[in-house]
Amino acid sequence: MIEDIGYYVGFSFCQGIGPMKFHALISAFGSARDSYNASGTQIKYLLGQRLSEEFIAFRNRFNKEKIINDLIRKKIFPLCIDDPAYPLCLKNISDPPICLYIKGDWNKLQFEKQVTISVVGTRKPTSYGQQVARTLSMGLASRGVLIISGMALGVDTIAHQAALTCNTPTIAVLGCGVDIIYPSVNRQLYFDIIKKGGVILSEFPPGHTVLKGLFVARNRIISGLSKGIVVIEGASDSGALITAKYAANQGRSVFAPPSPITSVMGDAPNILLKQGAVFVTSVDDIFHELNIPLKNIGKVISQINLTDEERGILELMKSEPASIDDMVEKTSFAVQTVLSILSSLELKGIVERQDDGRYQIQ
Repeated sequence: MIEDIGYYVGFSFCQGIGPMKFHALISAFGSARDSYNASGTQIKYLLGQRLSEEFIAFRNRFNKEKIINDLIRKKIFPLCIDDPAYPLCLKNISDPPICLYIKGDWNKLQFEKQVTISVVGTRKPTSYGQQVARTLSMGLASRGVLIISGMALGVDTIAHQAALTCNTPTIAVLGCGVDIIYPSVNRQLYFDIIKKGGVILSEFPPGHTVLKGLFVARNRIISGLSKGIVVIEGASDSGALITAKYAANQGRSVFAPPSPITSVMGDAPNILLKQGAVFVTSVDDIFHELNIPLKNIGKVISQINLTDEERGILELMKSEPASIDDMVEKTSFAVQTVLSILSSLELKGIVERQDDGRYQIQ
């Protein structure tokens, strides 16, 4: 926590002063401390009469030391834009958050060393969308990709859960304070993300309640933290399209798996594909577009939560692809059991079926 963190937190808590006005103040006065302590006469030329008066009133009643102590007590870490640990990719967007409020250990993430991909989509995915979200997220997480999403119901939840299944940390960006679990049904997911080395973060101060308009602002952070964004299902007015627009404006890659044209939830990815998004049928397409060498899946497979039966089947594919008949013969499993195990491994992005019907480790 940098020495002047209280001044950044103060600006972050003050309604009406967002990233753009904060940047204007810093440009004029040189530092958060000097901007915060400027006289009403000095700042009214930048903020206007009404907002400058509101800021002075806020400043007079805001107790920086008490707020910082409250954050520490609640195990919420404020990361300001001038802290060396602040993500450079986020700092370089047009309107970076003044502060990020974090639950979990940010310093253990090795954020700058990992590939970061956002996975977003509708809160009401079809069975097809659920399968695609799970397959792609498992495939990414099993290769060590840091998945970022918004902890909403539907696609977001599937993406976070896939990462946790692979014992890979994941980042949830909220549209409210990090001390508010939203949606409440994801309470266990919230704590599991932190427990397994991920973080919950938000630019909104603790205690900030859920408001519909804040999710739009939240989306620019999801894309800003990522090298690329995968949009899985959504209607033509889906918030995922807003996130994709932010991503494109920020110079991030936009990925979209195709959806059935008869599905309303297929509108968002299909619209993006028409606009030039990268056509995705596997995680290999994502890595190829980003020019990132694929990790050997065998090196990270031990990190994934697998049953003994799944590991037994994988052993048969270590040296070469195996057919279903081979697996039945060498394991004494029933055909239906082998098919069920293979289906589970496919969903986890670990194995794939070849054209000749044999299965191999991806």
